[in-house]
Amino acid sequence: MESTCNGSKDSSPVFYLVGIPSLPETLFFLVFLLFLLIYLLILVGNALILVAVGTEPRLHKPMYFFLINLSALDILSTTTTLPKMLSLLLLGDHVFSFPACFLQMYLFHGLNCSEAFILVVMAYDRYVAICRPLHYPVHMTPQTNAALAASAWLAALLLPIPAVVKTSQMAYDNIARIYHCFCDHLALVQASCSDTTPQTLLGFCIAMVVSFLPLLLVLLSYAHIVASVLRISSREGRSKAFSTCTSHLLVVGTYYSSIAIAYVAYRADLPLDFHIVGNVVFAILTPVLNPLIYTLRNKDVKAAITKIACRQEPGHPGGP
Repeated sequence: MESTCNGSKDSSPVFYLVGIPSLPETLFFLVFLLFLLIYLLILVGNALILVAVGTEPRLHKPMYFFLINLSALDILSTTTTLPKMLSLLLLGDHVFSFPACFLQMYLFHGLNCSEAFILVVMAYDRYVAICRPLHYPVHMTPQTNAALAASAWLAALLLPIPAVVKTSQMAYDNIARIYHCFCDHLALVQASCSDTTPQTLLGFCIAMVVSFLPLLLVLLSYAHIVASVLRISSREGRSKAFSTCTSHLLVVGTYYSSIAIAYVAYRADLPLDFHIVGNVVFAILTPVLNPLIYTLRNKDVKAAITKIACRQEPGHPGGP
């Protein structure tokens, strides 16, 4: 790490999370309750999907294997940010140590990159299922599925490392103020008193790789899917083929809508608060909506979760 701008070179900087600057303290508790509710919905909703897929033999298929990866990512990514945000709002816990802040930054960006790549793998799964149905059992074996998921996790967890290392080597005051609710890359760069241009450019390049490249691959998969479905002669056949993709398409739309909100909030000439809120929306929108989309739009997942719920009812043979 470079020497600090003010203070001892030997001491490690401490970060002060400002949160949302113009949010009145009288509203902190209400916002805390809102975020707590969202966090609980994320945990319960995604945990239900994990349990449903794990316990229901009908869901032991590639599509649902990738879905539980997505649910696990949603739980982990929000757990890296929301508990600290809740502590900040309820207890006024603004201080973050240097290692903890950079660990949060790494995990937040790495896990969100993994989500983008898992969505690509899910699009590939739908492409093979619809465009090459006879080859599906050969292409989408358990070994292949595990390799695809592991590659998505590994690649995404490696990508943020250069940005984390370079940002950690920038110079900071002994107490550096971060105008954000968590340790986001751009917020950390802006908190530094070094030249921020190289790190801003590096962050932009990585964002392009992990946002637009996966989106391009998803669109390419669906271009082939649409072309293949349109060749199906019966209307019922076309409707059935499209219905297997609707949940995934909605999740992709939610994910990239949240990125668009964060990007517009950053690029537009808006107050700092809008930028912070845009990033918070990006952090929580997809994880909270994914379980709702898959339980409402996917009959198999909905049936499995209903079955689990019925088992817990008093008087039911499987219940207490």
